[in-house]
Amino acid sequence: MSQHVSIDRTRSAERIGRDIETLAGPAYTSSERAICRYAYTDVYRNTLDYFRERLGELGFRVYEDPVGNLVARNRPPGEPVFGLGSHCDSNRNGGKYDGTMGVVTALEVCRLDAELGLGLPLQLISFLEEEGSGFGQMLLGSRIVAGRVTERALRQDVRAIDDGRSFWEHAEEAGYQPSRWPECAAILDDLTGWLELHIEQGRVLQDAGHRVGVVSAIAGYVHADVEVRGRADHAGATPMDLRLDAGTVAAASLLELQRLARRANEKVPTVGTVGEVSLDPGLINVVPGGARFSLDIRGVDDRVVGEVFHQLSGFAHERAGREGMTATVTERQTVPVTPMDARIISALEGAAGRAGEPYTVLHSGAAHDTMSVAGRVPAGMVFVACRDGVSHSPEEEARPEDAAVGAEVMLNAIAATTES
Repeated sequence: MSQHVSIDRTRSAERIGRDIETLAGPAYTSSERAICRYAYTDVYRNTLDYFRERLGELGFRVYEDPVGNLVARNRPPGEPVFGLGSHCDSNRNGGKYDGTMGVVTALEVCRLDAELGLGLPLQLISFLEEEGSGFGQMLLGSRIVAGRVTERALRQDVRAIDDGRSFWEHAEEAGYQPSRWPECAAILDDLTGWLELHIEQGRVLQDAGHRVGVVSAIAGYVHADVEVRGRADHAGATPMDLRLDAGTVAAASLLELQRLARRANEKVPTVGTVGEVSLDPGLINVVPGGARFSLDIRGVDDRVVGEVFHQLSGFAHERAGREGMTATVTERQTVPVTPMDARIISALEGAAGRAGEPYTVLHSGAAHDTMSVAGRVPAGMVFVACRDGVSHSPEEEARPEDAAVGAEVMLNAIAATTES
């Protein structure tokens, strides 16, 4: 693109802020203390309708695919368009910026395109159930689009957290046609590229004093469960040297994961977390005969992530065996690193540079819908700073002024890639 398009950042920030504050109101969340909205609830329906109305005012054709992913485009079907968006669902104790700021900023890019007469071919998508708050499956809408979910799973395995009924039942009850779920893939057919803006969910940008970041890759991860079997005994009558205490193996494994992840992180960014722990029978006066804990290992190098997982698995087996117990490791899901498209990264860096905006190139440790899109479409992400890296909390905070800078960078990057 020969010339950078500058925007009225103050006006854009005001509009972005107004949209976000509106969507934090009582009609758009089921909680008085936080943002809580997820698939097929009334407050989620109201949120989609808000975006439908705003995009309709811009002349976009707005529709929902067979399971409820929201799509809006300013070109007829079959014509190439550049995709942008995020998700507007939340976790059950969420803040008003995670996901929603990305959809609102995509809406602002569409507004700016119309106001400035740029005529960019655009398609906005708000994906269903990114957080998994309704059905316990992260990135569910975008994984359906990417064909990474089976019909059996949608009919039987993916079930609502609230009432245990299947995704299929809930989708039909909400007026959708889950039997047509393979057709959801078509919403990516015409895309020449994809951009998602999101709060960083870390503090790299804050510490660097930068308002925007260009994402180079989204970390891959291994999710797994470890179950240790020992023997339940009386907590008072059983001598220490005769116990088969499954809790001790779980505790040692948690510390070992921390050691392994820190060592791996010296080579490439890597993290490891035990977020779930349970003891059986879970009574104060009984030595635990069983223990279960989860593993969440993430990083930007699939080989290193795999090494940490296998080393921790080996440790749990060895430690349990040495103490007369057994350990079983079961993988839930393994997702590889998702690199962002080099051409999209270059366009974003160029747009930030021409805007005179300092930026940081960084990776995302959190999962995003862009992981599903990137398998079919050249994709990129823009991060904006969030205070102290807090997210998934009513305390999360990001600045509409930073999102306005992100909108300007995205607008110019889209224009550059569309022209070339």
